[in-house]
Amino acid sequence: MTHLIYIADPMCSWCYGFGPELTGLLDTLPDARLDIVLGGLRAYNTEVMDEAKKATILDHWKHVEEASGLPFTRHGMAQPGFIYDTEPACRTVVAARTLADDLPSRAILDVFHAVQHAFYAEGKDITDLHLLAQIATEALNKAGDTGSFDAGSFYETLTAPMTIAETQQDFAQTQRWGISGFPALLLAHQDALHMVASGYTKTAQLVSAINAVLRA
Repeated sequence: MTHLIYIADPMCSWCYGFGPELTGLLDTLPDARLDIVLGGLRAYNTEVMDEAKKATILDHWKHVEEASGLPFTRHGMAQPGFIYDTEPACRTVVAARTLADDLPSRAILDVFHAVQHAFYAEGKDITDLHLLAQIATEALNKAGDTGSFDAGSFYETLTAPMTIAETQQDFAQTQRWGISGFPALLLAHQDALHMVASGYTKTAQLVSAINAVLRA
């Protein structure tokens, strides 16, 4: 079985752009295992974003939009007093991982993508924990074709000390691997980790990189 490790942050614009490429890869590997490790791009940031920083980030978004064709809205960052703290979004994926460990691994990726879509395409405030619980619950129920997940229970898990600590462990693991840029995709093969993507990468290149490792 192909084992992939995706290191990313839901509030990383290039990770958002990479979403369709990763989905395309997984469509060619229906039995693949995908583990998501959260990177913590701007975790625990407490500074209100000034106009200069907003302009810089929006310029990045423009490049991602051109490369990926995905929809973007600037409303999310236009909120007064916006603080670009990526920890709550990352923690949401960790909470989903905890609650949905019986679902296929792509269900967790669905939550990751749902959080991204809410921010980049709909301009929602995904530092709001109650909103994040709602987004994740809807994504999990859709992925599992069930109504067994509810926002209240998800919120309890999202705010639990264990979930906060596990999110920190993800950030620490990312640092131990020496990964500072996202997205990154690793292939676990023969007791070693092989980098198959560092940054935005097209599906065809991902397939070629994986095949090269498997043939070596």
